[in-house]
Amino acid sequence: MKRGTARILRWFGLLEVGRRAELRLRMGQPRSLPGAVILGAQKSGTSSLHNYLVQQPGVIGPLRKEVHYFDVNFGRGESWYRAHFGRLGEPGLNIDSSPYYLFHPAVPTRMRALLPDAKLIVLLRDPVRRAYSHYWHERDKGREKLEFEAAIAAEAGRLGDAHERLAAGTLERSFAHQHFSYLARGRYAEQLEAWFDVYPRGQFLILRFEDLVQAPLAILNETLHFLGLPPATAVDLEARNTRQYPPMAAAVAAQLRDHYEPHNRRLEALLGRPMGW
Repeated sequence: MKRGTARILRWFGLLEVGRRAELRLRMGQPRSLPGAVILGAQKSGTSSLHNYLVQQPGVIGPLRKEVHYFDVNFGRGESWYRAHFGRLGEPGLNIDSSPYYLFHPAVPTRMRALLPDAKLIVLLRDPVRRAYSHYWHERDKGREKLEFEAAIAAEAGRLGDAHERLAAGTLERSFAHQHFSYLARGRYAEQLEAWFDVYPRGQFLILRFEDLVQAPLAILNETLHFLGLPPATAVDLEARNTRQYPPMAAAVAAQLRDHYEPHNRRLEALLGRPMGW
């Protein structure tokens, strides 16, 4: 291993140790719960919007951006979750941004029980492009070994009955459900319907990734208005987690557009507006 690489790894290791030490310290102090949550979808601009929001003086970011309490860390308990946020009584709006929340079937009821009044933000992206971006994210992380077409063909077999078992509480966690759900995560209507069964629609702000890319300040200010906060006066609008990757094969893109056509129409009927995909 190169010396520079080793130094970087040691730095990240020390950073993680520091975070764990701070978390243990904070668990002994009275802490707030978030008043707003960015639910997802993954690869739909959640990191960028989170970054824009936490630059605002009225917003308090968590100890780490993706807390993932209601999905993969639920067993750690409420005290662990609270430790990621600001002190109880501290002015400002605490925010959690964990993009697996939208898709995980157990999260809506878990979150409603602890955060009944939270304002919920959802970013949705053309599901074909979202699936492809998700795939390259997993390739970059070293978790995905298959080519894209093979990965989407294998998805149903990989996921099996994990979604149903997670919903029923008979499965604690599924690696495939979290990481290889390329197609399933783009079927947005069925996910939002589950959330609308638990929370009033007035607590949701549904945004399009494409609008965030084209007009980030306008979308940020729309979000701040939804949260009851003043508009942004100064903000670094550099996008996060952008990456260039090879173009998708035309035949595969056409296959996915056919797959998502009825799901997109179902979403538009649910939201009462066109999505433009």
